[in-house]
Amino acid sequence: MIRNLLPTVWRRSETPLRRAEESPFLALHREMNRMFDDFSRGFDLSPFDGGWSWGFSPPVDVREDEKEVTVKAELPGMEEKDIEVNLADNGLTIKGEKKAEKEEKGKDNWYRETSYGAFHRFIPLPEGLDKEKVDARFKNGVLTVTLRRLEEAKGKKIAIKAE
Repeated sequence: MIRNLLPTVWRRSETPLRRAEESPFLALHREMNRMFDDFSRGFDLSPFDGGWSWGFSPPVDVREDEKEVTVKAELPGMEEKDIEVNLADNGLTIKGEKKAEKEEKGKDNWYRETSYGAFHRFIPLPEGLDKEKVDARFKNGVLTVTLRRLEEAKGKKIAIKAE
């Protein structure tokens, strides 16, 4: 059973050979490190000053039709004062910070927890949007930004005549 955890080296004859210099515990240790690295990559964990900083990337939904482009970002637990939305020529930038502190003092104990998270998302936008008529709304943890298309950018449908 433990042989399944051991690294193997394949020779030309296709028969596995265990490396003599490597112990089975070292191989197990390497595999566990690789698994934790793969797991933490999915949560945007990164080393920061000897500890870990927790960053998150909110889910964003972009919908486009002939009249407008709508961007929705899910930002649960945040307030509108913690969010910044900027529009540039090539896209929309959404930034935010979430800070939470919890403190409980009892007769014989004291508990304090602080958490922090920041995010920065850039959403590329198509050409032909009216940069002056942008509507941003925040309700129930969902940010909705609507950008209307310019009249001349909508285009004109051309009828095809059969001969």
